[in-house]
Amino acid sequence: MYRLPNLRICVQSCNVAETSSGESDDRRGNGDRRRSVAGRVVSDPRSVGTDPDYRFTLANERTFLAWIRTALALAAGGLGAINLIENFYGQEFLGMLLLGLSFITAATSYRRWAGNERSIRLGAPLPASRLPQFLTAGTALLGVVAAALFVIGEL
Repeated sequence: MYRLPNLRICVQSCNVAETSSGESDDRRGNGDRRRSVAGRVVSDPRSVGTDPDYRFTLANERTFLAWIRTALALAAGGLGAINLIENFYGQEFLGMLLLGLSFITAATSYRRWAGNERSIRLGAPLPASRLPQFLTAGTALLGVVAAALFVIGEL
């Protein structure tokens, strides 16, 4: 079984780390960094650390694709609510909520993939994510809103 290197110290976003032998190791790779819309530094997570067992990377990619499929399903539901449902009070509002949840899911899923990939490559614990909690709360809220709109429309 493949073992990741044992790291003792992680300095400055894990770009420079001290290995178990005490040597300093530059983990940046090519140092390719880009600025995001919010002005925060975004780097390619594959440029840090060492290449892990390919099964970990593929599992992380499958999880990312599952989040993207969820975002696409929410977008399809939102567009369907806006364009296909007739005689339902608040169909546009419901559709916009679904589209908003879709956007947040898609945008957050890349950040989650990148954080997990970086952690896998550095042998660090996986970062916590609030995406599942947010998606669960958002879906429950949408169900309540849809039921309320249905009742209001029947009055």
